[in-house]
Amino acid sequence: MVLTGRAALVVLLGAVAVAWRPGVGTVLLWTLGVLVLVLADLALAPSPRGLVIERSVAPLVRLGEAVTSELLVTNPGRRAVRGQVRDAWQPSAGAEHDRHDLRLRSGDRVRLTTRLRPTRRGDRHADLVTLRLHGPLGLAARQASITVAGTIRVLHPFHSRRHLPSKLSRLRQIDGRSAVRRRGQGTEFDSLRDYVEGDDVRSIDWRATARRGSVVVRTWRPEQHRRIVVVVDTSRTSAGRVGDVPRLDAAMDATLLLTALAGHAHDRVDVIAGDQRVRVRVIGSTDRTSPLAEVVSALAPIQPAIVEADWSALASAVVSRHHQRSLVVLLTPLEPAAIEEGLLPVIPTLVARHRVVLASVADPAVGTLLAERTTVADVYGAAAAERTMARRERVAAALARLGVDVIDAEADELPARLADHYLWLKSEGLL
Repeated sequence: MVLTGRAALVVLLGAVAVAWRPGVGTVLLWTLGVLVLVLADLALAPSPRGLVIERSVAPLVRLGEAVTSELLVTNPGRRAVRGQVRDAWQPSAGAEHDRHDLRLRSGDRVRLTTRLRPTRRGDRHADLVTLRLHGPLGLAARQASITVAGTIRVLHPFHSRRHLPSKLSRLRQIDGRSAVRRRGQGTEFDSLRDYVEGDDVRSIDWRATARRGSVVVRTWRPEQHRRIVVVVDTSRTSAGRVGDVPRLDAAMDATLLLTALAGHAHDRVDVIAGDQRVRVRVIGSTDRTSPLAEVVSALAPIQPAIVEADWSALASAVVSRHHQRSLVVLLTPLEPAAIEEGLLPVIPTLVARHRVVLASVADPAVGTLLAERTTVADVYGAAAAERTMARRERVAAALARLGVDVIDAEADELPARLADHYLWLKSEGLL
């Protein structure tokens, strides 16, 4: 039961009656009269659970964009209803104007729209729908909270997609140049053309030459359907924020750009995300352009876990499934302690079978500390930053000696740097 402001006003009007005829009896009589009216109004108020409520909401939305949740409220009873509805969501769903007035005659239905602008990536769930229906006098109302399921998946904003047109242009240039100049092991046959001066005589197709009566050479293109395995670290080291961006989100941004680019190159991309266990595995295939949409959706609800990464388990997940030589990209912070204790022991197993690249998000605050040396506190900060940089460089050098390509860049530069490295490997025939 909910009392309205009108009930409070009726109680205050009792002061007039008391002033006109002072006495305890007047107070009791007025109080009893108000109580009877409130109870009668409450008894005549319709039950909120008699309404039929359905929800429709778009299942996916990109972080930073808006979406609407719609409630379809139907009154199947014989009496008209009047009241309010609140469509509650998690705070991070960013619900705007979630309270609605409700007036429905018998058999009518109405569509109530709540605008959502999520502030966090992941699955955002609807909370209870609260109905408050007033009685005919407007003194009291019945209220009930009803569960009406609803979920939206908030996707990564994928800011690095702005780099995709330039990377695709470079990919087309690599394909065109390779078709003319590259041949031999590790490339795929493309087409035949007439011999021109300067062509490698080893590319002459003697059977086709005999059939045509003129010298014909084979052209080649970079191998397609190569395997790329992206491993995203979701352990405690990925929970740190670099500027305004969590390390994990920056790693996801790089993953999405590489997935989109490799998909256009007809390479097969598998994505693994995990810490002490594999939490997400997306298996790419060669019969579609890109698994980008599936990767975006699968990574959206992943949040960092405050545990150490079990690189033995993650490496086993890569080695057990991928037997042919692949490009393995490890997206993990270049944190000396975590790398030395967890990753370095399993690197030889990966390098023995695959080409390995480690991509890490660098912290620009370290460079800022190095530059500021005006006070004593600044000098101590610069010394700590210098020590951190030295340890990172030592770990990067150890990885390089084992055959790992290390890319250490700031969050907004890492996706483009990783894509450029992939294109370089492709142009050199190293995949």
